[in-house]
Amino acid sequence: QRVNVTVRSGLPMVVSGSAEPCAQLLVSSIGVVGSAEQNQRHSARFFDFLTAQLGLGTERIVIRFYPLEPWQIGKNRTVMTFL
Repeated sequence: QRVNVTVRSGLPMVVSGSAEPCAQLLVSSIGVVGSAEQNQRHSARFFDFLTAQLGLGTERIVIRFYPLEPWQIGKNRTVMTFL
């Protein structure tokens, strides 16, 4: 219920000046990605998973973290603030 995943394959992308196979992961969450310490732990786990599953080197993966506030997410005809 709390996780949504969108995969868009085949998009033209450039990472570090190269169009070789690469991946970008965007992570947004309420209260889970708000500090460098939290994101460092998440980053390590995401990189482990992505390198194993995609066969990419760590230099070909970029992760972007977006902390959200409860009022920024709508669900069940309201926002998370009230759920």
